[in-house]
Amino acid sequence: MKMPVYWKIGIWLFFVAACVGVVVHTRFSADLTAFLPRSPVPAQKVLVEQLRHGSGSRIILLAVEGGAQERLASVSKDLSRRLSRQDAFAAVKNGENARIQKERSYLWHNRYLLSPDVTSRKFSPIRLRQALESDLEMLESPASMLIKDRVGSDPTGEFLHLLKPFNARVGTQTRDGVWFSADGRRALLVVQTKAPASDIDSQKKALTVIRNAFRQSNGSPGLTLLESGPGVFSVHIRDQIHEDARRFFMVASLLVSGLLLASYRSFLILGLALVPVASGVLAGVAAVSVGFGLVHGITLGFGATLIGEAVDYAIYLFTQTTPESPPEKTLSRIWPTLSLGVSTSICGFSALLFSDFSELAQLGLFSIAGLLVAVSVTRWVLPSLLPDNFSPARLTMLGPMVLFLGKSASRLRYPLLLGVVSAAFFIGLQHGKLWGNLSDLSPVSHKDQKLEDDLERDIGAPDARFLIVVSANSAENALITSEKIAVLLRKLEGKGIISGFDFPARYLPSQASQRARQAALPTPMELRSNLDQALVGLPFHKDIFDPFVREVADSKTRRLLDRASLEGTDLELALNALLIQHDRRWEAIISLRGVKEPRYLSRSIAQFPQPDVVFLDLKEGSNQIYRNYLHETLTLSLTGALVIVFLLAVSLGKMRRVYSVLAPLAAAVITTTALLVGFGQKLTIFNLVGLLLVVAIGSNYSLFFERQNASSRVRERTISSLVLANLSTVIGFGTLSFSRIPILHGIGATVGIGAFLSLVFSAVLTARDHPDEDPSEQARRA
Repeated sequence: MKMPVYWKIGIWLFFVAACVGVVVHTRFSADLTAFLPRSPVPAQKVLVEQLRHGSGSRIILLAVEGGAQERLASVSKDLSRRLSRQDAFAAVKNGENARIQKERSYLWHNRYLLSPDVTSRKFSPIRLRQALESDLEMLESPASMLIKDRVGSDPTGEFLHLLKPFNARVGTQTRDGVWFSADGRRALLVVQTKAPASDIDSQKKALTVIRNAFRQSNGSPGLTLLESGPGVFSVHIRDQIHEDARRFFMVASLLVSGLLLASYRSFLILGLALVPVASGVLAGVAAVSVGFGLVHGITLGFGATLIGEAVDYAIYLFTQTTPESPPEKTLSRIWPTLSLGVSTSICGFSALLFSDFSELAQLGLFSIAGLLVAVSVTRWVLPSLLPDNFSPARLTMLGPMVLFLGKSASRLRYPLLLGVVSAAFFIGLQHGKLWGNLSDLSPVSHKDQKLEDDLERDIGAPDARFLIVVSANSAENALITSEKIAVLLRKLEGKGIISGFDFPARYLPSQASQRARQAALPTPMELRSNLDQALVGLPFHKDIFDPFVREVADSKTRRLLDRASLEGTDLELALNALLIQHDRRWEAIISLRGVKEPRYLSRSIAQFPQPDVVFLDLKEGSNQIYRNYLHETLTLSLTGALVIVFLLAVSLGKMRRVYSVLAPLAAAVITTTALLVGFGQKLTIFNLVGLLLVVAIGSNYSLFFERQNASSRVRERTISSLVLANLSTVIGFGTLSFSRIPILHGIGATVGIGAFLSLVFSAVLTARDHPDEDPSEQARRA
């Protein structure tokens, strides 16, 4: 071997070793936040943070079914006790009265610090008189049981006022002391994990703890535990991504290897064909790791497509190598066409790099790096690894297909064009029905979505669509601002714009508000004097209000409430969900219920003078992200296609040649779109990306057909290599069409169909008509 050969192989081995070193230290992820924008606008940034770390992301809904109510209730209580002792959970709720009593005790003993109605006027003789008269009316009504034991301690009704928002949220039925669904078939529990849904490892551990606790619960054998929530989805989808990535990579590898082995009938050629593939996959993973800091599981699943496309370059080399045209000579002959085809593929994938959709950007970088390395290894390394006098056998199994494509091109041209026109007409008729929506991108199965909807309905969960997010530099300032917004929201509630709301200051008022309420409380002497005036003519003994005087006096001087005051209560769960620290900033979340006029509400919040206040419509915000993705993908796809056209125009020179290359690609795109829609599929951004890749990959076939050699022998080997390469590409992308992950399924199905059609249309529309060979030529080739 000559020195240059040693250098080529040495550089390649060093590069491979470097890639392996990067891959070994690569962090792999299946976090669903890869589907969120990389550079969100301020409102989207808040939305993204809520989806990643918000209170809703920590909730796991549980249901036990399959037995009698008494048995279900017993298991619910036992399961609740077991989970409550686990560090993984911030709170566990199943409606048991003992837990509710802790909440009520906190509200009762701190009512004068918690109630926003506590003002100095509240304890004036006139206002006390009005409160006492109202108490008399209630004592004489069927509702007397609500206050008769507390009227002496709370004549102003602060406790009932504090309970009102909690009672408004109750939507579950209680049987045997625990929550049940309306039909009594399921005992219900709500669990909040300490870790957000984005921490998938912690969520998986939490689910393991739940399942183990359920199996150990008394009476659980024969019963079924149902689980739902963002954390459950995250774990399921990560497992699904990992399973699909491994499965389709292995399936594509085996199918492509089997195809090559059946075609070349040589394990040596099979091994050599996989050299550029392996090099490209390693380079792609290493590039993504360096560029993004981690590699998503979906990117690995996309590696199956790289197998199918990267092996094409070795196929072109092997199939077109003959004793008269050794590897170096063959590469010199096909390199102009091959390099232009690779360039068009890279142009297509390059458009993905600019996507705000980080997963698409990863796929773009992975494919570009992989293809560049694969074609480079094929061009400069693979010939050095081939044995002397290398000349693979003719691909006899592809002979009939090659002859059919070559001889039938002119006869098939017009029928295929008619089919393309029909496909275009069909697409035109689908106006307004082509595009899917955000739910079509969800990797959560319809079965899991339905279970979540059922459990949320059973548990009476409020609609968490509308939020107001307050950002501040401290928890105190966030609470103060939320209290100011609460004043506005109470007015809107009175107008019927909303039916209610929840905010962190309900559970922990700001220190400023607590001090103001303490200052508004009268001294014991003032309160007794005002009570004496208010009691004139009323049938109350003034002594029964001694507890009221003592508790007001105690509240006036007691230590202010802080987060530690809620420890051990389920109200701590609510506070932690609504008052969150992120990167030295604090966020107070105000959740809204029963929003009747979102636009009016949005305008009202927009006029609020306090900065860093964002009104969020989670549904509309998510839809807007999708619309942005769709618009961006359309723009990038069109840009990528125009770059490919420009590249072909510069390289080919004559517009006739450019047209002959682009015509079959346009026909393939139109027909692929019609087939997808015809099979009932709504188009998504993943199909758009797939159509761009059809153009990028299909240009390889049309370029080779456009540049066919007049020699029948070379022409046959060229077409044979294209057919074999196309089958490899269809296998690579086609396997992904069976994935349950929308991005893999959408791109795989689109490119699998489109790549095959690109070859057919290129053979029919681009191939030049060649006269039949004379008998002497046929005899010589035979």
